[in-house]
Amino acid sequence: MKVFWQATLASTLSMLAVSSLHANESSGEKERSQVTPYGVQQISNTRVSSSGNRSVGSSSENFKWAIPSAEKPAPMNTSASKEDAGKKSTSYFRPSSSYSTQPESDPPRYVRNLSKTGIEAFKDITWLDVGLDHRTRYEFRSNDIRRTDLVLDQPFLLRSRAYLGIKEILDPLRGAVEFQDSRRYNGKFPHDDRDFNDYELIQAYGELYFKGALGADDRKQQRPLRFRAGRMAYEALDRRFIGRNEWRNTTNTFEGFRLNLGQEVNDWEVDLWAYQPVKRLLSDFDQRIENQWFYGSIGHWRKWSDVITLQPYYMGLMQDGSKAPGQIDREIHSPGLRGYGKIGNTNLDYDFNLTYQFGRNGTEQHDAHGYTLETGYTFKHDWKPRLSAFYGYATGDRNPNDNVNNRFERFFGFARPWSADDYIVFENIKAPKIKLEFQPVKDLRIDGGYGWYWLASSTDRFNNLLDGNTSARRNPGFNRDVTGRSGDFIGHNFDIRARYKLTERIDTTIGYSHFVSGNFTRNRQVAALGRSPRGSDFLYVEVVISAF
Repeated sequence: MKVFWQATLASTLSMLAVSSLHANESSGEKERSQVTPYGVQQISNTRVSSSGNRSVGSSSENFKWAIPSAEKPAPMNTSASKEDAGKKSTSYFRPSSSYSTQPESDPPRYVRNLSKTGIEAFKDITWLDVGLDHRTRYEFRSNDIRRTDLVLDQPFLLRSRAYLGIKEILDPLRGAVEFQDSRRYNGKFPHDDRDFNDYELIQAYGELYFKGALGADDRKQQRPLRFRAGRMAYEALDRRFIGRNEWRNTTNTFEGFRLNLGQEVNDWEVDLWAYQPVKRLLSDFDQRIENQWFYGSIGHWRKWSDVITLQPYYMGLMQDGSKAPGQIDREIHSPGLRGYGKIGNTNLDYDFNLTYQFGRNGTEQHDAHGYTLETGYTFKHDWKPRLSAFYGYATGDRNPNDNVNNRFERFFGFARPWSADDYIVFENIKAPKIKLEFQPVKDLRIDGGYGWYWLASSTDRFNNLLDGNTSARRNPGFNRDVTGRSGDFIGHNFDIRARYKLTERIDTTIGYSHFVSGNFTRNRQVAALGRSPRGSDFLYVEVVISAF
């Protein structure tokens, strides 16, 4: 099976690469100027330019399951822009202005409709989506607190992706496949599933798409019904519970079912799913975790989106411990509510997410909660500077002997918005942060901030400390002090990042973070290693090349 997927992926990458090269040679500057660097997101008529959020073009005819990503600005098709000039948007969708919370688009942003690639021979093929990109990232990590060996590590992380999607021509049947190859070179630590996943299939699903099956909203926008089955990788809400983990070298994937009522431009939409998470295997084809089910629903109420968008949700995780040696029965229920929007014409924005959890962890009762709060102000200046304040909280286990587990369950979320060095995750945490974002020139975006981190419970773990979550070895156990005597201050850090669009198909990023260890981190390092360097440095340089 592994050999089959290796051969399939290699063939796909080769064909797409050759096609792209021929296209570049045969197309003149005029055709190249029409090719946009990221996936065409024909979702709504909304034109938004706020805190790095994408501008979005509309077409209910070519709707994608997508929310524009804040990581890269979406291009606009020039001819389409001229046609749409003067037209009033009918979309109810408004993106959040909060930092790094916009989910990756679906299909991903590197994907293009074949008719939009600038290749003359394919200009009428609107039923096929294609994508091919490669990311290389160099990292300089000194005294990484996630490790038990405090050395200088300078890995090169390589990730290649290829995508093919079919729509419209066989309606109501649609589908897509996405391949990924993830590797690390020059690293000083054992292979793990954060960095390695060779020749893997991260999406392969079929979809039934019924256009206008649920009628239309008040603005005469069709409300479709869509049902997917197969392997899927996507993001939702603010990415903190369901994320592809675009920063990490490997991707979260699920196998199961997804039903969507309505689309993003509508005044309301409902997303329902039932999945089994996929376990990333280093030497075999990835397999679903057969004793786990992750299920839930997300509602989107956009009727008042000029003031607030509301997203009530429920998520559940079921684990049958009898089907896997050494595991326990788990039943976690997690209702919550997210809301975001802008406050009139004040240039103030806000984003909140409140979650309560209950259920069972083996013989223990599960009782936990978490929330995030963010408010920002965008100044009236050509650079569009946005200053924001954030606070995040998630409970930790208060007493290891009281038969109640208070540790917040973060499910399958994206961790990096918590800290640029990837140290902090959404559990047992108190995290205030300030952030500044601005765009001095068209293709350059800069952001930086300062954050402080405490354990919500000094008797529970700091998840990523000392190989707590990243080692191929068993957890050595030094990331928790059940007595609470090591303190609760994890540390504080400064980070800065610059993203520059070098060419139409090449994006670059350079970032730096300096972390100063708090008393808990220092005490646990001394207990485990006999010493603590009191801080760490992280520098990275990233280049992403897209074929279309």
